[in-house]
Amino acid sequence: MKTRGVSTAACLTVTALLVASCSGGGGDEGDGGPVTLKFQSLSDQPAAIAATEKIVGEWNDAHPDVQVEIVPTGWDGVYDKLITQFNGGAAPDIIHYEAASIVPFARDGYLADLSEYMSDERRADIPSGVLESVTVDDQVIAYPTELQSYMVFANKTLLEDAGVEVPTGDTMTWDQLREIAKATTKGDTYGLGWGLASPTAAFMSMAPGFGGEYFTGTGQDAQITIGDGEMALPELVDQMAYEDKSILPVTLTQSGSEAIASFYAGQTAMTVQGSYQAANIAKDAPKDLDWVALPPLAGPEGAGQAANPQTLSVNIDSEHVEQSAEFIEFFTDTENLAALNEADALIPATTSAQELLADELGDENGWSTILAGGQNFVSAPYLFVDAYAQWKDTVATPAYQRFLARETDAAQLQTQLTDGWDEITQ
Repeated sequence: MKTRGVSTAACLTVTALLVASCSGGGGDEGDGGPVTLKFQSLSDQPAAIAATEKIVGEWNDAHPDVQVEIVPTGWDGVYDKLITQFNGGAAPDIIHYEAASIVPFARDGYLADLSEYMSDERRADIPSGVLESVTVDDQVIAYPTELQSYMVFANKTLLEDAGVEVPTGDTMTWDQLREIAKATTKGDTYGLGWGLASPTAAFMSMAPGFGGEYFTGTGQDAQITIGDGEMALPELVDQMAYEDKSILPVTLTQSGSEAIASFYAGQTAMTVQGSYQAANIAKDAPKDLDWVALPPLAGPEGAGQAANPQTLSVNIDSEHVEQSAEFIEFFTDTENLAALNEADALIPATTSAQELLADELGDENGWSTILAGGQNFVSAPYLFVDAYAQWKDTVATPAYQRFLARETDAAQLQTQLTDGWDEITQ
């Protein structure tokens, strides 16, 4: 067993970590029996669960000597669950998670290096910014599978009634968004609804378009920078909300799912949402709502958004690392990734799967626009910062919330984000 680090789980005792062996990695089912791989899957949408089961079923049919067993697990509390599983020696062979949360486990030595197992074809098929998000100390610690981008959905009727031409093209600027929001703010209707109850993820994901990076360096040596690029989007939201008065105020305190209700009701002409909401809008929106997905938002530095893909990793203590990696290669082939991402209304992590979905779905339910952002993902420096999760939850989110409520100004926000980091890391 590889020597472990302590940053992820030092506070837990061995006694508290002992768990039932039934949740652990697979093994041989008796002498000469097939290998059984435990696959802990977090898919929780019915269509995605069905897609996952279909992929696993096809693998099992084609590989009688290596059978994969799905262990359904929800997203809630999965980080703590993995700490318990790894320290108790009961982690599954194949682990579904996300880059931002799996990197600490890689640093602590719990994940296998998949570099030698990833095919040249697959490596070339993954955009560089996405591949970097799953590469730690030159080791590929996961295969990326699905991504979401932030995008704008619009009520075409309200835009046209305001004399606004619906934007087309490869991208749309933030200045365009601001002007459209002002033009469509009339009476009881606001130009934009944006659920920013937990604003940190959105601000950090979209900061690359303004040149924002937040962090330099990695691990415990990372340093924070809160400059013009990092402050640009929060300040723009503040201007739209309080100077233009074009953002529905209540949405600043709502989740994205809560804010979408005002879009359905015609109270907002546009809404910023995760791309996955396209599936929900297609299913839940009023039948008379004529909606459209607008082109990806671009700042002065382009349309880049930080990549934080869902991932598949292998437990380094699995007795069957090679077979687990072979299954992940199969799981992430073009047809399988396209089917899974269509089910989840997300963006495939490979170019070939993005192209396949684009060919199959065309403009249906905003898919062409969703997929247009697939090549815009860039590496996210915060993924490789040890104290990021603590800073995000205890410093950044409450600081952004106070700023959006105008309890603090931009200078105070900048100071709070920086000083809070220093207090955590000293």
